[in-house]
Amino acid sequence: MSHPIRLENEEAALTSCNVAARLHLHAAAHPTAVAIRQPVTWLGRKRYRDISFWFTLLWTQRYVSGLKAMGIQPGMRVVLMVPPSHELVRLVYALLQLGAVLVLIDPGIGIKNLGKCIAEAAPDAFIGIRKAQIARWLFGWGKRTLKRSITVRQIRFTDAILRHDSTGPGDCYPFFIPRTDDPAAILFTSGSTGVPKGAVYTHGVFSTQVDVLQRTFGIEPGEIDLCTFPLFALFAPALGMTSIIPLMDFTRPASVRPRNIIDPAQEFGVTNLFGSPALLNRVGRSVLAPGESPGENGVQSSVPSSPRDSRGAKTLRRVLSAGAPVSPAILGRFSKLLSPGVQIYTPYGATEALPVAVIGSDEVLQDTRHQTARGAGTCVGRPVTGLEVRIIRISDTPIAAWSDDLVLPPGEIGEIAVYGPQVTQEYFRRPDLTALAKIPDAARGRKWHRMGDVGYFDERGRLWFCGRKSQRVITPERTYFTEPVEGILNTVPGVFRTALVGVKRDGEMRPVLCVELERGAKPQAVMRDELLQRGAEFELTRDIRTILFHPRFPVDIRHNSKIFREKLAIWAAKKI
Repeated sequence: MSHPIRLENEEAALTSCNVAARLHLHAAAHPTAVAIRQPVTWLGRKRYRDISFWFTLLWTQRYVSGLKAMGIQPGMRVVLMVPPSHELVRLVYALLQLGAVLVLIDPGIGIKNLGKCIAEAAPDAFIGIRKAQIARWLFGWGKRTLKRSITVRQIRFTDAILRHDSTGPGDCYPFFIPRTDDPAAILFTSGSTGVPKGAVYTHGVFSTQVDVLQRTFGIEPGEIDLCTFPLFALFAPALGMTSIIPLMDFTRPASVRPRNIIDPAQEFGVTNLFGSPALLNRVGRSVLAPGESPGENGVQSSVPSSPRDSRGAKTLRRVLSAGAPVSPAILGRFSKLLSPGVQIYTPYGATEALPVAVIGSDEVLQDTRHQTARGAGTCVGRPVTGLEVRIIRISDTPIAAWSDDLVLPPGEIGEIAVYGPQVTQEYFRRPDLTALAKIPDAARGRKWHRMGDVGYFDERGRLWFCGRKSQRVITPERTYFTEPVEGILNTVPGVFRTALVGVKRDGEMRPVLCVELERGAKPQAVMRDELLQRGAEFELTRDIRTILFHPRFPVDIRHNSKIFREKLAIWAAKKI
């Protein structure tokens, strides 16, 4: 170490699987490099404050000492409700260094679900901003288990940490050295297709994810990341990247002002952007000139580039987008912001296993989008190195043990199952859901995770996503999977997106197509005829005759991209 901060068992600490060690290593290697650029208001104007890796590490150590004196101990479950900021980064890395178990819940899932998740996590401590603390008090969150509550209130909080920081010059700061299977965090799923579940992240899972992200996308220390998704923002310091925190509501990425993404990307030379499909859609549409059409599947070759394209983020080396399938239309539009040869990668995965597979926009726009338009589903690419992916027979019940007899041949649609070091092994205190989603593999000592998705492998080893298993529509004649059907009908000009749902009538399930139109689309009667005409061209869709137009699909809170088909099904049942 080239700086005076000393750790207990320093050599073991800095080589451990605790991700907090990476902050120490990057701060030692590049102490003056900017770790975080955070927006602040000064004399009524918005500006960015630069915070170095050294300063971030220094304050993280003070938080380690202060939080320990406040009663935070290894193994304690700590709910953390602080918005993306330098404060959040300090707290996350301090808690990891102390060996506490972070409990991270997206506040956008709603008050009711927040209460359920907190009760399920049975936290020992609650650290949050004043608004979160008021909600905790009003709704009684964690009252049966909480032993400590700490309010983050900027200067007052910092002063409190300093008062409790008893470490003197030359003293060693505590550092928890974990085993790979020691819990590091409980991350709750969005609950967009069911009950929010607490996936248990071990230190080994966290560490592997950082390595896989770095290896798969070629991320290098010194790069600059525009953090539009809070969870990925927490990886940036471990990857040695500068984090730019944009001015946006992180719970509503679909409503972001495009300038608040494009301007900092240009100003600071951003090289990496992780954004939801909804955010990419919003920003990508800003480059269209008045009256310009995105063209079929979002690719416009006959219309000259708009002068507004100069607002693009030409320093970006890559764009990552996840949370829901990213349509070719969105890829085509956003690509206009990028320099030639820069790709938009759409990593496939879930809270329980990320990333699983990756594909780039070049392959989508030049190849797979044509197959998607013919009902092949959405290609999500090839599995990342070190992860095993298999397609198994579809089942809605627990599978007691892994067997190769479960595996289906290439080309056959089945359930997607994954195995590897970045795959979580359980849900916190939910043995029923763990049994339903995990398959023990006694021969290798770990469990496979059932993604809850269906898909298949093609002859080139690429994985194709065909939708959520729970959202398939089973009729007396056939089983419909959402992505192949929607891929065909999304190509009709004037259609923004479609969603296949099932509605029961006279004891039988009927496929119903819900449609959200682009602004300025043709009248619904005309669009219905064009959709029926397009559907009649394919055996897969010709029997889908019920079409309903919805003004705006309900979507998940976390990414504003994943369609709530369950809600649409209830709506559709009332309409027919």
